[in-house]
Amino acid sequence: MSNIKQLLGISGGKDSAALALYMQSNYPELDVEYYTCDTGKELTETYELIGRLESALGKEVVRYNSFDESKVAIDNPFDHFLASYGHFLPSSGQRWCTQKMKLEPFEKNVGNEPTISYVGIRGDENREGYISKRENIQTIFPFRKNIWSSDVIKIAFSKQHIDILRNALAKQLDTKETEAALNIFDTSLSLTFTLNHKVESLLDFNTPAFNHAIHEVLKNTDYPIGKLDHYPLLDNKEILGIDDIFKLLEESGVGIPAYYLPVEFTADIDGEIKKGTYSRSRSGCYFCFFQQKIEWVWLLEQHPELFKKASEYEKDGFTWAEESLTDLMKPERVNQIKSNYIKKTERAQKHAQNQVNWKDEILNSEGIGCSSCFI
Repeated sequence: MSNIKQLLGISGGKDSAALALYMQSNYPELDVEYYTCDTGKELTETYELIGRLESALGKEVVRYNSFDESKVAIDNPFDHFLASYGHFLPSSGQRWCTQKMKLEPFEKNVGNEPTISYVGIRGDENREGYISKRENIQTIFPFRKNIWSSDVIKIAFSKQHIDILRNALAKQLDTKETEAALNIFDTSLSLTFTLNHKVESLLDFNTPAFNHAIHEVLKNTDYPIGKLDHYPLLDNKEILGIDDIFKLLEESGVGIPAYYLPVEFTADIDGEIKKGTYSRSRSGCYFCFFQQKIEWVWLLEQHPELFKKASEYEKDGFTWAEESLTDLMKPERVNQIKSNYIKKTERAQKHAQNQVNWKDEILNSEGIGCSSCFI
């Protein structure tokens, strides 16, 4: 596999860190390069996690630069691009931060080399994340039952390749399995039986057989994995969820990013002092515009110096959220946000069958925002 580059991006969050440990433990024969795209505005806890991960892996996490620092006046990545954008803050509708400091450095370092990019989206998540449009970059999801990206699935089931896929699948199965599997394969798609349903059914039937069949299709394309005679993840049957991720991190000694750990707070609700807990639900810049109101309060109280820096970026009518941080930090507003969060948590607990915990809050927040930052 020496002619295929294997990359795994470390965001500083739980899933990418766990994936690095998982790949090294389960697929040591793969020469995976670990990298991170540093915006210069990450939380202290993020840099600490990357340091612990490097120690555990015995391997450097390579820093991908978004520009040549020796040729510009401002050497901080975010501040450099902010100036070039006329101090126009990034937002959900204008994510220049992701494009300039995450995606472009990644694709620049890949170049034209055939590359497999490993992404830590878990088996209990329903999202795809960033898929490069460049043919030499292929994304693989080792934590999921379906390790393939949606573009690969569409190509495999296209008119051009579907016969190759069907014949390859039949060859992977024994006589008893073949008829049942091909009945699933030949079932027409409908509103109640989509392509996703078909893929899930075939994976449930025999995951390695389906993966090897996809591999045969990819040999007729320019996808990097199609250039390989053998690829060990084709036989992967594991599905990892959030509990598996935390267990893997804790048992490795790397531990979870400290910003995930719940911190107790109090709020005055109609004259009654009530307790709640908050934490951060994601990796990324400390001023990420996708974070919830309660996470801004967490930043205010746990990292007041960073909150102050975030507020200083708000100029000329540009704000990180629909309200300015100057307004959000007022004591009465902070109490209101905390109160609303406690009430929300109590409602969720009331309707939940099981005890709601801080991991559930992370799950509820995932999928909100730009997943490119977190993979």
